[in-house]
Amino acid sequence: MNVDLQLPEEQWTHAARKVAFGIRRRVLEHTIDNNGGYLSQACSAAETIAVLYTKVLHIGKSAAPAIPAAFAGVPGHGKGNATGALYNGPQHADLDRFFFSPAHYALVLYAALIEVGRMSPEGLLQFNKDGGTVEMIGAEHSPGMEMTTGSLAQGLSQAAGVALARKLRNERGRCVVYMSDGEFQEGQTWETFEILYHHRLDNVLIYVDVNGQQCDGEMTAVLDLGDLPAKLRSFGAIVFEVDGHDVEALAQPAAATGRGAPVVVLCRTDPCAGISLLQKRIPKLHYVRFKSETERDEYRLALQTMEQEG
Repeated sequence: MNVDLQLPEEQWTHAARKVAFGIRRRVLEHTIDNNGGYLSQACSAAETIAVLYTKVLHIGKSAAPAIPAAFAGVPGHGKGNATGALYNGPQHADLDRFFFSPAHYALVLYAALIEVGRMSPEGLLQFNKDGGTVEMIGAEHSPGMEMTTGSLAQGLSQAAGVALARKLRNERGRCVVYMSDGEFQEGQTWETFEILYHHRLDNVLIYVDVNGQQCDGEMTAVLDLGDLPAKLRSFGAIVFEVDGHDVEALAQPAAATGRGAPVVVLCRTDPCAGISLLQKRIPKLHYVRFKSETERDEYRLALQTMEQEG
């Protein structure tokens, strides 16, 4: 459980659903106000990220300022530890480390941090602004980000290296990775699974947003992944397939870590979940920029309806 929230067991499912609703609402509002945003990613990822922060991740209280500080240079030796990972608490041998691989989902991550009280809502005023750390494409100094993962598949590789180091140090904390399904079109991902298998890195827990969409449309039309669960099992992974909008189903596989192999949770999701208006944009869902003020008004109405129902 997220040790920052310390929720009783019987309350976390309600909290997770509330956080997921807040993520969608906040990203929709931001998209309307800024005439652009990765909105479908919020729809597909909301429950998974909510479950990570309210149940799965074992992390400490945020060690970062509620309102993100200005960009102070790339973190490094002798430059302090001003990384976005501080929003996920201090590093400790017994605590998890969280690697957020699809950096273009950054707005969704920021919304989640706000909803669980790790970042102030005012932090979004810095979004994509010069001199700020709240980047549109998250980097190592961005809230919630431990490392730069701008190119797809980098996050898993980084997590594998840290997981191996943690094994060698006998640390009990896991490396938890959030990925998008498009990252399985990258060779680097499969090379990393070879490493995970070879070193028996069972301290790695991977959640994948399987929404079937990417920049150029439906994934099956760009590069079909085929039988992804079978491929992952052939690389030695323990694989679960779950409804990515069922908070209880999302949480259950986390208990399977520590059994000699990495755990992969394939979260089957709907990129229009919670905002049905997005269906009008299928198959081009990757980024929402309104084509007219009339269309923006439609989304304003959707936001009003959401707020009334929430």
